[in-house]
Amino acid sequence: MAKSVSQDAISTILANPSPDSSSDIPEIIVQVLDLKLTGNRYTFNASDGKMKLRAIFPSNMSSEIITGSVQNKGLVRILDYTLNDIPNKSEKYLIVTKCEVVSPALETEIKAEVETEEHDTVLKKPKLENEARYEAKADVSSIILKPKQEIVSKSAAQIVHEQRTNMAPSSRMAMTRRVHPLVSLNPYQGNWMIKVRLTSKGNMRTYKNARGEGCVFNVELTDEDGTQIQATMFNEAARKFYEKFQLGKVYYISRGTLKVANKQFKTVQNDYEMTLNENSVVEEASNEETFIPETKFNFVPIDQLGPYVNGRELVDIIGVVQSVNPVSNIKRKIDNENIPKRDLIVADETKKTVVVSLWNELANNIGQELFDNADKSPIVAIKSLKVSDFQGVSLSTLGKSSVMINPDIPEAKKLRSWYDSEGKGSSMASIGLGLSPSSKTGARSMYTDRVSLTHITSNPSLGDEKPAFFSIKAFVSLIRPEQAMWYRACKTCNKKVTEAVGSGYWCEGCQKNDEECNLRYIMVSKISDTRGEAWVSAFNEQAEKIVGCSADELDKLKSEQGDIDGYQQKLKEATWVPHLFKVSVTQNEYNNEKRQRITVRAVAPINFAEESRFLLEEIKKMRNPQ
Repeated sequence: MAKSVSQDAISTILANPSPDSSSDIPEIIVQVLDLKLTGNRYTFNASDGKMKLRAIFPSNMSSEIITGSVQNKGLVRILDYTLNDIPNKSEKYLIVTKCEVVSPALETEIKAEVETEEHDTVLKKPKLENEARYEAKADVSSIILKPKQEIVSKSAAQIVHEQRTNMAPSSRMAMTRRVHPLVSLNPYQGNWMIKVRLTSKGNMRTYKNARGEGCVFNVELTDEDGTQIQATMFNEAARKFYEKFQLGKVYYISRGTLKVANKQFKTVQNDYEMTLNENSVVEEASNEETFIPETKFNFVPIDQLGPYVNGRELVDIIGVVQSVNPVSNIKRKIDNENIPKRDLIVADETKKTVVVSLWNELANNIGQELFDNADKSPIVAIKSLKVSDFQGVSLSTLGKSSVMINPDIPEAKKLRSWYDSEGKGSSMASIGLGLSPSSKTGARSMYTDRVSLTHITSNPSLGDEKPAFFSIKAFVSLIRPEQAMWYRACKTCNKKVTEAVGSGYWCEGCQKNDEECNLRYIMVSKISDTRGEAWVSAFNEQAEKIVGCSADELDKLKSEQGDIDGYQQKLKEATWVPHLFKVSVTQNEYNNEKRQRITVRAVAPINFAEESRFLLEEIKKMRNPQ
């Protein structure tokens, strides 16, 4: 029998917009129509042949759509869902939270033959009452009809009294109310409740701004499927929940709000971030079965760590442990406290190695276990690592990092098979080999990710999702002398200051007056290479290397000595000098139009010996493409 849609599937969904559990949902098979990527999610029209409903697939289905498992005009079985209202419209939006593929793309769109059925009904004999009643029951077997409830008039006082007497604790309510998976949440959803484990807790921080002072802290929450979300609490909510939230415990949470996550500051892979206020409900899931969230990794190969150096984004890696050092203690400059640290060298199938530094408890616990079993070359999967430029490229754990030894995941089995058959006898090279260990020279990864300027300018979408990092060899071809090349900065925090009433300068960040200030560069210049040119922004340290002097010295040359010619001559001397640049590419919105912004992150003079070695390697790759 050919696969087809469920009869009146859309009517079934509309009649039961929020089922209590997935077990209450009958078989709902719909056809996928008009499948397309909208933002970061795939949307479609769910059709049962008679009616259509706008719908959205969960993010974990994206891979199946990309690989072709889910196709336009194909069939899917909806196992769990939520029906939401579209703001300012009378339409509904189906949020599919769980589904499975029934059939690939069909040749045509399924359409019910409504007119034929009606015509046949006219020609048939009138049915007996019992027969008609029986057939009516059979026709709507796929629709759940709720019995009509008797309406009883009650006073407001009676209703309030019944609500108070029947009120149950949050934990008991959680067992009867539906728990929503994190993947189904969005800013337009109404009431929801989630069951999550607290996997990371930040410190309470204080802040000052134009609206006053306050405190804030954030947490990372993970549900049973391994989906994560960041939640932030301010002021009263922060003070209310800071002690309540304990690392590793499971909670029921409701009455929070969601908004689109700020890509620059988000620490988890989720399109949204949560805010909890003083009216939010947080109840520990005690005296009942809890769960251990599934850890989801987004592994980055070791040879592709370069673009993440000194960035905000954290990475996950998996590799074979090559060696483990004994634990050492590093004295922290702030409070002279000794912090335990242990370094290990990890390799992967790219035949590159990288140094991973385990800190604090990870250095003593997991680190000791790795040290004792280093001769067995264990496999480690490490989540949430910071990429720094120490020794060219290196990795460090944070408080939120987690380490799994010999995890039972497909990537670990594949890596073990490669290492036992081939990797054990292969020669490995450090990803930071040949790079300067100091970022001050700007040379740390100037010979990786090398591109031409046209590669950046001809790809206007670069940096849309996250900052993209590249290395460039170019000349500074123009510095406009009439531009505002610097700003007045606080001597303590380097933030912009304003002239204070009377005398001196006021710093909003430090909340104090100072008689003096510094000048710091914020310079725009044009750089050119053999293929093209582009405008780039450079801040103080990088601009000093380009111009050859500080902003204070250049200002003195321009104003106090009155030597405009000397000022312009200084800028002219800085042009047509070759440099190695490390740049980031991001997207900025101006007048509702997205524009590419290229920012200089590091500048270094050309080391001709290193440059020659780099060019020889490039020639070798051209001769041997493999």
